[in-house]
Amino acid sequence: MTDKNNAPAINIGITSEDRAAVAQELSKLLADSYTLYLMTHNFHWNVTGPMFNALHQMFMDQYTETWNALDEIAERIRALGHYAPGTYAEYGKLSTIAEPQGVPSAMEMIEMLVKGNEAVAKTARAAFAKADAANDQPTADILTQRLDVHEKNAWMLRSMLQ
Repeated sequence: MTDKNNAPAINIGITSEDRAAVAQELSKLLADSYTLYLMTHNFHWNVTGPMFNALHQMFMDQYTETWNALDEIAERIRALGHYAPGTYAEYGKLSTIAEPQGVPSAMEMIEMLVKGNEAVAKTARAAFAKADAANDQPTADILTQRLDVHEKNAWMLRSMLQ
């Protein structure tokens, strides 16, 4: 069987309904991850104060890691047979993370990034449930990695607030 473009139908052992459900959850993760990436990069550029150097470097490490993960998430959506969202408008509809207004103080930046990393972790956890139910191990692997990164980032940032 082929699809409308005469390409062979996807036959990887996951139903089309399950692939669609997982792809939708991954699209939410992509939107949250991109929003967090953009916020972290913004804060890297605009942080000021006595912790400037430490925060500037930490933010760069975090946004670089997140940037590299975006491609992996989007490519998994494509491997499941769906198109990845790729516009600000789509991300705005899918993301659970609110964009900052103005330039927050360094401590407010840290607080916002804690919440942002926690939001991405929650989104990844919800997607993991769908992937696990669909017996989709490659997606589950990506999601486990994302959970580890964002929970660790949240912990490190939260520690700076104590």
